[in-house]
Amino acid sequence: MIARSRQVALALTAVLAAGAACQAKDTDNHPPPARGGRPAPQPSASPAAGAFTLVASGDVLPHSSIIERAKFDAGGTGYDFRPMLSGVEPVVSRADLALCHMETVYGANGDYTGYPAFKSPPEVAKGLAATGYDGCSTASNHSLDDGADGIRRTLDALDRAGVRHAGTARTPQEARTVTILRAGRAKVAHLAYTYDTNGYPLPAGQPWAVALLDENRILADARAARRAGADVVVVSVHWGTEWQDAPDERQLSLARTLTAARTGGRPDIDLILGTHAHVPQAYEKVNGTWVIYGMGDQIAGEMSNHEGVQDPRGNQSTIGRFTFVPPKRSGGRWEVAKAEFVPQLFDIDAGRVLDVNEAIAEGAELSGVRDRIREVVLSRGAAKDGLRMGR
Repeated sequence: MIARSRQVALALTAVLAAGAACQAKDTDNHPPPARGGRPAPQPSASPAAGAFTLVASGDVLPHSSIIERAKFDAGGTGYDFRPMLSGVEPVVSRADLALCHMETVYGANGDYTGYPAFKSPPEVAKGLAATGYDGCSTASNHSLDDGADGIRRTLDALDRAGVRHAGTARTPQEARTVTILRAGRAKVAHLAYTYDTNGYPLPAGQPWAVALLDENRILADARAARRAGADVVVVSVHWGTEWQDAPDERQLSLARTLTAARTGGRPDIDLILGTHAHVPQAYEKVNGTWVIYGMGDQIAGEMSNHEGVQDPRGNQSTIGRFTFVPPKRSGGRWEVAKAEFVPQLFDIDAGRVLDVNEAIAEGAELSGVRDRIREVVLSRGAAKDGLRMGR
């Protein structure tokens, strides 16, 4: 693993040198600031008028080594996560809507920690915004690592960076409010839930602080999002069995239930995005709706599995990219006309997220990583439903 990582780090250096029941929060009258001080990207080319592309990526999980790398990249003063994510910025920023998963909460005044109770520098939010992310799910098993204060600091920092969020809340009203984002002329609702909080109890008097995974609640919230004007409903779920390539029975069962739910003949949910397992898992079209069981860790330090063995899968992940086209009739469903996955790797020596296909094109020896990710992603027959590996 170390030899492979150093080889990738050299390849990356070459790449960089080469020029490398609810109310609705709506952004109609509040356009987001330009990302990273540059003009906002133009929407990507779409196959039909009014279509939009949505990309989503896996867990951002800053271990202590990640925090130290961001400090180094900032020149020793503060923390800079932008270089770490620069390799996937082209894929993320070209989408009309980009969603991430912020697994940890933020600390303050230099009090930053990695595993097991994470408190990340709030500069992570600036890095996500500069990369092109519009919103993040924040419900995870680490949401209460620093109690209600951690949630508040995290959401405050994301707000300052112009990154929307779903899954945790500072107030009852915020917990009841649907997060709705614009993607072209479509309104996209983003909902997020977690299976657990690592045994930490919900803060006293704040049962709404973290959205816990419950199928009845998810469906109620999805229907409320429709009533709030959502054209497309996206659900992020922190679920599954860690270090297991295949989705577990709970994931499969919940996916079937959620995708089968309909109101007036229209599906209540249009896309499911899974996180938590630390490894890439399959994509599958279930009851006509795309489900990503697990995207893997986009950012993480050196990962050891349940046997205590360093496991390179913990630094592999995918970006899902879906092109939605408008309904053919009023009140109909926005359909996915194109479904893609982009393989990623976090190189722990270089401290950079790599677009694996792009790195291979530049000469990095990553074909084995790419092929393993592709095999897992397609393991439940997604290719027959049109899923393709993208660039």
